[in-house]
Amino acid sequence: MYQKDIIALIPARSGSKGLKDKNILPINGHPLVAYSIVAANQCKLINEVYITTDSEKYSTIAKAYGAVVPFLRPLDISQDMSTDKEFFQHFNEWCKKKRKKIPEMIVQLRPSSPFRDFKLIDTAIQNLIHNPEATALRSCQNTTLTPYKMFFNNSGYMEPCMVDKSYVESYNQPRQIFPNTYLPNGYVDIVRPEVLSNTGLLHGNRILLYLTPPIPDIDAIDDYKTAKQLARRKKYLSLKEALDKHKS
Repeated sequence: MYQKDIIALIPARSGSKGLKDKNILPINGHPLVAYSIVAANQCKLINEVYITTDSEKYSTIAKAYGAVVPFLRPLDISQDMSTDKEFFQHFNEWCKKKRKKIPEMIVQLRPSSPFRDFKLIDTAIQNLIHNPEATALRSCQNTTLTPYKMFFNNSGYMEPCMVDKSYVESYNQPRQIFPNTYLPNGYVDIVRPEVLSNTGLLHGNRILLYLTPPIPDIDAIDDYKTAKQLARRKKYLSLKEALDKHKS
């Protein structure tokens, strides 16, 4: 297999409201963003690791762990309601100007999901390589939730999220009769920048499902406390060793 142009892109804006400076909070003596950087640097199929951030402080921390920070992300695409598509488009444009090409694949690793096995990231990349018809890949975990038993609030009345003639009053049917459902979990997402350039869609219409173990997602103080406890477990101590080794 020839060497493909595959890079990692780690989004780390500084303006988190729910948990201040979430992306650089320490776990086992290392900032949260460092876990994603080191996981990416361990992958055999990732050539470069980039950070997109709006913060000089975050930039300095990321560089210390081996990431490339070629610019500060504009503030207008670093807000609470800013989308992933916006910073991907911004990065695409930078690649066209500075790298003279866009990558074949961009592996997105969110700092809020620190406990990854880099081997599963490499396997995800291989899966997308071997499925050229897929427009993207997203990691998911099994869930017992199903939209067939969920409702919207319609002016105080319950309105079913899913209406399917195959199921009469689906919300009253046993959960086991419905198709299996999967919840995106942030373990690893991979996009093809060419799809975004050609269609304006970040993931496209053929997203490869990649099943992974559940992974903690740090979004609030209780999540952070739980993650700090998990980090002490034996199976995660190797992550600390890798972080200690990679920090310059």
